[in-house]
Parts: sequence; structure tokens; C-alpha cells
Amino acid sequence: MYFLPVVKELVRAYQAFEGYSSAHIRSLGLTPVQFDVIATLANQPPMTFKLLGERTLISKSSLTGVVERMLQKGLLESECNQEDARSQKLKLTAKGQKIFERVFPEHLSHLKSVFDRLDPQQLAQIEVSFKTINTIFNQP
Repeated sequence: MYFLPVVKELVRAYQAFEGYSSAHIRSLGLTPVQFDVIATLANQPPMTFKLLGERTLISKSSLTGVVERMLQKGLLESECNQEDARSQKLKLTAKGQKIFERVFPEHLSHLKSVFDRLDPQQLAQIEVSFKTINTIFNQP
């Protein structure tokens, strides 16, 4: 099949990125999933569990346990949802916000050191390619 080399390189690129990114996040004292939740909730109004799930790359089953542990650690807090009494809204606590302010810029800098190896034209080409791939997989 003519497309298999593309699939192979896409998977290899994802695995390389994930390994590089995850190792750094873990060195900062967080799991990648915790980092995703903190980065998604930071500087945002409180959001429902459903919206948090849509904005992260975390499965609902994994997200439930992660959120519960982050609530217990005092990184998140929940409040009543004024629009729908059946659900809660989640937000970072002051402790969670401090962690975000410490780890997010450091992690961006860590990633930037690698992406700086590409010139702006290469980055733009890669972005277009990924958008194209995303589009073809999300078409009905």
C-alpha cells in the first residue's frame, strides 16, 4: 500500500514527540494527563467535566480518575453548575494555578528548543500536512 510509509512516519513522529514531552512533564512532577488538565483549565472560566473531556485528549474513563485524584490533592475544585444543577464545573485552585505558572512556561521552552530546529516554512508545511490528515479522518 502506497500510504503505509506515511502512516509509519506519522506514528514514529507521534511516539518521539510523546516520549520527549512526557519525560519532561514527569521531571516537573506531573503526569502527562495531569499536565493536560491543568493546561486546559488554566486561565479559563470553570468548565464542566464534559467540556474538559472535549478539550483534552483524555478518554472519559481515564479523566474521571485523574480529576478525582487532582481534587484530592487540592489542584482542582468543583462548584455547582448554575446552568445545569445535574453537573459540576471544575477549576484550578490557587495551588493548581501556581503549578501551571511554574511548569507551563518551562515545558513550552523545552518544546521550543526542538521546534527551533525547523524554519518557519518547514513548520507551516508540517502544520498544513497535519491539518490535511486531520480533515480526511474527520470527514463523514
